[in-house]
Amino acid sequence: MSVIIKEVIKGSPADKKGIKPLDTLVSIDENAIMDVLDYRFYQNNSKVKLEFINKKGKLKKAKIKKKEYDELGLIFDTYLMDEKRSCKNKCVFCFIDQLPKGLRDTLYFKDDDSRLSFLFGNYITLTNITEHEVERIIKMHISPINISVHTTNPELRVKMMRNKNAGKVLDIIKRFDEAGIKINCQMVLVPEMNDGKELERTLRDLTALQNAECIAAVPVGLTGHRQGLDKISPFNKETAGNVIDIIDSFGEECIKKYGERRVYAADEFYILSERELPDASYYGDFLQLENGVGLVPLLLSEVENAISECDYKLQNKRIITMVTGEAAYPFISQIVDKIRLKWDNLECKVIAVKNNFFGGEITVAGLITATDIKEQLKDISLGEELLIPSVMLRDAGDMFLDSVTVDELSAELGVKITAVDNDGYVILDKILGR
Repeated sequence: MSVIIKEVIKGSPADKKGIKPLDTLVSIDENAIMDVLDYRFYQNNSKVKLEFINKKGKLKKAKIKKKEYDELGLIFDTYLMDEKRSCKNKCVFCFIDQLPKGLRDTLYFKDDDSRLSFLFGNYITLTNITEHEVERIIKMHISPINISVHTTNPELRVKMMRNKNAGKVLDIIKRFDEAGIKINCQMVLVPEMNDGKELERTLRDLTALQNAECIAAVPVGLTGHRQGLDKISPFNKETAGNVIDIIDSFGEECIKKYGERRVYAADEFYILSERELPDASYYGDFLQLENGVGLVPLLLSEVENAISECDYKLQNKRIITMVTGEAAYPFISQIVDKIRLKWDNLECKVIAVKNNFFGGEITVAGLITATDIKEQLKDISLGEELLIPSVMLRDAGDMFLDSVTVDELSAELGVKITAVDNDGYVILDKILGR
């Protein structure tokens, strides 16, 4: 496979060698270039030999000298240099299958692309990976790689993911481990399916791997739009507590064996079980914050530090409102109470927005829509500013899941809206209006 060059940066090493837009890159140092991983890996050397086909169809060669890791200066039509690969599974717990109609098209795309795992930290199931990619990951020592395991029982994995290859590919995890590649494992747990004894089996298998550096369990997310899908019950206080007990027992074993915990339950399990969350020191390097593992303890710790270090004087009375999801509401309220102890001329109302849009058991802030915020806040005095978690918005920071923009919601409510990152120092600054 070869890749068409869209642009060549002026003055770059490639430009100086006469490579032009619409030329086709064939290889670097005799390694075929199929996508972004090949290109990023093989362009790093200080001396590289390129093969390319010019617009006249002639195969040309160029030897380039540059600083190690400097860019060659080639730009391609897409970041991956080909199409993103969609998921081939039909998981019983798939969140995308539970989305209501009418959202942005991009929200319905299920990716399962090994390249996105390395580049952006996405989790992959391995059912969409080719032998070429497996060998390439090992050859390039691409590490860490993030894998959605769910269970190490082959038959159960096939049943849960509805893919006949889901059990076979588990051997790839062992190949990565033997190659010294660090692995982060995610398990979406479904009550009476892959929890209990099956969870113990999975953790026994994964904790035996030398390079499985973080293994995390998250509860299945259930919306109110599961028509035609398998009947699944949510976790409750007792079943969530049972998961934590199993996780803790394997975590203690890992501390003895590896000197680190390695195995964690998502914060949501503690909230569901009504148990106190561990403090921040419990979570090591916080390797799975994106899965909600240690997110709340880290935030609480950061806020404590931010308050103790801040000597900012709030000159005038400040009246604002913060919104969050039902799950985070007690913790955000706790944070605001601590801030108000030091700045008594601050008035900050915290409101938990109920997720009517998605319904079901969805309580996290990241899935709150502008529609629900508007309906539940329209008759409330919000003060001079409304703070929202930035996770409610798409990456560009301008639009909610229901395609309503921040500016549109601001106009509807008649208040300035500010998105706030999940960082204790940032939260303190935004609350104080700094």
